[in-house]
Amino acid sequence: MIDVRPFSSLGGANHGWLNAKHHFSFANYYDPSRMGWGRLRVWNDDEIAAKSGFPPHPHADMEIITYVRTGAITHEDSMGNKGRTPAGDVQVMSAGTGVRHSEFNLDDETTTLFQIWIETDKPGAKPSWGQREFPKSDRSGKFQVLASGMDGDDALSINAEARILGATLNAGESLTYSLAEGRRAYLVPAVGEVEVNGVKLNARDGAAIKDEADITITARADAELVMVDSL
Repeated sequence: MIDVRPFSSLGGANHGWLNAKHHFSFANYYDPSRMGWGRLRVWNDDEIAAKSGFPPHPHADMEIITYVRTGAITHEDSMGNKGRTPAGDVQVMSAGTGVRHSEFNLDDETTTLFQIWIETDKPGAKPSWGQREFPKSDRSGKFQVLASGMDGDDALSINAEARILGATLNAGESLTYSLAEGRRAYLVPAVGEVEVNGVKLNARDGAAIKDEADITITARADAELVMVDSL
């Protein structure tokens, strides 16, 4: 089953400094048919204006992954962590028992990113934060694991039995990903146009996938992909 969520159908709000689109119910956007996809609870498509951002605010017991598409985001939290994550790279925060953090675009250009929340497998765990560079050349024509709570993955660590993956495809290229029984995938092309098992997706559309043993993605234009594989 592949359920396409066109970008034009997403909820959201434009706050001036933040133009947010929500793949799932979030904040003032509520759709009972889009409350999440398995353990995946939030996928926000955010555009953050230059010299603005999210002031300090709290979270607890959630795995929060930020995939920066353009520009950069600067993180600071109550654990003493601070770091700048530029386009193509990823940061993760396990909120655990509780943490306050801010996320600001300190640059002179708009930052665009995907903010992904996954329900934790370890409520009450010690909070943590991390970031890592992921050169796009390492995921050309294939999925690279960016963040994971699965044994053996060389990726940023989260407290959830899930993988966040990235890939780039040139027009005409294909890749196939095997989805284990009982698991679900959610795929969004950050840019480009693709077909997923023959189903068309445009840039920033979402595809909720289950009961597909193999997922074959073919690029109809140069594409950058982000996907979550979770329970």
